[in-house]
Amino acid sequence: MHGPPLVAWLLVVLGAATGAYCLFRTRRGCPGTGPDVRRVARAEALMGLGMAVMAVPVSVLAPPLWVSAAFGLVFGVAAVRALLLARHGAHHLHHAVGAGAMVYMAVAMAEAGAAGAAGAAHAGHTPAGSPAATGLLLVYFAVYVLAAGVRLVSVPATVAAAGTAAAGGGVPVGHAPELASACRVSMAIGMFAMLLTL
Repeated sequence: MHGPPLVAWLLVVLGAATGAYCLFRTRRGCPGTGPDVRRVARAEALMGLGMAVMAVPVSVLAPPLWVSAAFGLVFGVAAVRALLLARHGAHHLHHAVGAGAMVYMAVAMAEAGAAGAAGAAHAGHTPAGSPAATGLLLVYFAVYVLAAGVRLVSVPATVAAAGTAAAGGGVPVGHAPELASACRVSMAIGMFAMLLTL
């Protein structure tokens, strides 16, 4: 990834942490983790860990061109799968957009790497990808972060009221739905930052 190394390493940490938490949510037998929740958590773990790998600064690890092709293939399959599952819930559409953005960034980074390898002027950093597509994705993730953030801020009062009504308490903190929502928001912020440095 291009951009300041500090930003890249922060994105690596953010992606790895959210990916690891999403893997934690895929465990069987935990309260509130039915098959649908685990399926969504696996998709989000793939996204978070993929973001972490993609965000590693090119000054530290310059991946060969086949890595971009592998990213494009993996996240292309994930995007198609999310679109097929979209009839079960709107959050799958967000996963499809996220996976599509990962494919877009992989292709843009491969094109930038090929241009750099061919001897193109690469003093500093030349923007990769289409400005229109990048702008559209930036707008999508900015709107998603704002909308999901507003929903997340309003959740605790609702959850507390529902928790007191339910006999036997609630879901452990590690599996709280608002923590999963916070992970989605943080991944969208990370995606926004990655698109900015593209």
